[in-house]
Amino acid sequence: MSILIKNIKQLVSVYENPPQKLCGKEMASVPILNNAFLFIQDQQISRFGSMDELESWTDFEQIPDIQIIDANGKMVFPSWCDSHTHLVFDGSREDEFVDKIKGLDYEEIARRGGGIISSVRKLRQASEESLLCQALMRADEIIRGGTAAVEIKSGYGLSTESELKMLRVIQALRVQSPLSIRSTFLGAHAVPPEFKENRAEYVRLITEEMIPEIAAQGLADFCDVFCDRGFFTVDETDLILKAGLKHGLIPKIHANELDFSGGIQVGVKNNALSVDHLECVGLDEIFVLLQSNTMPTLLPGTAFFLRLPYAPARKMIDAGLPVALASDYNPGSSPSGVMSFVLSLACIQMRMTPEEAINAATINGAYAMGLSHSHGTITVGKQANIFITKPIPSLAYIPYAYGRNLVETCILNGKVYA
Repeated sequence: MSILIKNIKQLVSVYENPPQKLCGKEMASVPILNNAFLFIQDQQISRFGSMDELESWTDFEQIPDIQIIDANGKMVFPSWCDSHTHLVFDGSREDEFVDKIKGLDYEEIARRGGGIISSVRKLRQASEESLLCQALMRADEIIRGGTAAVEIKSGYGLSTESELKMLRVIQALRVQSPLSIRSTFLGAHAVPPEFKENRAEYVRLITEEMIPEIAAQGLADFCDVFCDRGFFTVDETDLILKAGLKHGLIPKIHANELDFSGGIQVGVKNNALSVDHLECVGLDEIFVLLQSNTMPTLLPGTAFFLRLPYAPARKMIDAGLPVALASDYNPGSSPSGVMSFVLSLACIQMRMTPEEAINAATINGAYAMGLSHSHGTITVGKQANIFITKPIPSLAYIPYAYGRNLVETCILNGKVYA
């Protein structure tokens, strides 16, 4: 099937030879083609150019079954690449939302049996069919908001059986959803109650039983650890990431959400593809990241929902670092996968420019999932994952008009999503 989109007001993030990621000052620029067309064929971006060029290209009229979309007054973006979510979970946790309003913090709720452990109890009882049904609804929701690539973590099972169940659901979602999905094993999300008095035994279970079995079944691309105050230590994190890498699972890490935990340093030490959250970042952490190829990934939706300090994005970008943005879609600390709102928070609360936020949610988000070769920019040969906006005045209108879904048409893998 072929699609021609014509009369595009602005074609956003166009590259002939795109970089894998954008760092520092590079993030301030988004290459744009005005009054453009985009041609999609065989699920890939095949050609783009100005409308003047289209007038001299008459061969497209001979292409059988071509679908022509008139995007007059509208803009075309590469789809969002959401590189940090927990999309597979059972039910919701609005009771904790009320507890937060009444003044309880994240750690106190966890001590009372809420938080991650609350989702663990629900997930262990849920069937794979129920989990998949819920995940498919969430997948449809984020697609309609402009997302086409997403990383999904386990971590609400915290037993070999339930972690495998979660990862099987993610694999089934890969088959049934048009999303490009990357799968992450996060058995080290929290210590389950049955191992509360024997943390070392749970770490052994992760490294010697869970990881080998997950790798043998090919159920995950990445291995993640929640390295922070009250969760996993630097030494435990190092041990788990090394075990994952031994079995072919690329390291990722939750780091420095609640404290200066050393998570960034141990992530970089293990060549993590990304270190995520980063509400607590100082000069030492910035220096370590500058010496690495690790992508700092910021999750402003979590800071918003938990009333945490926001990650120092401005300081990080001005120091020359790349930054990615992701939703952290999960039931407890960021119950939303709306990437346009993530961009709004990045601009309003972290003082990122609209151009920086768009690059962080596209090209740098793709890098944080190992998808730079296929996602994140408008480039010939890349997968045709794009969205067409409603009529809008400018690129900056996306984060400016917070809370509004300005996506009119989504195209995933070269097909219009209905």
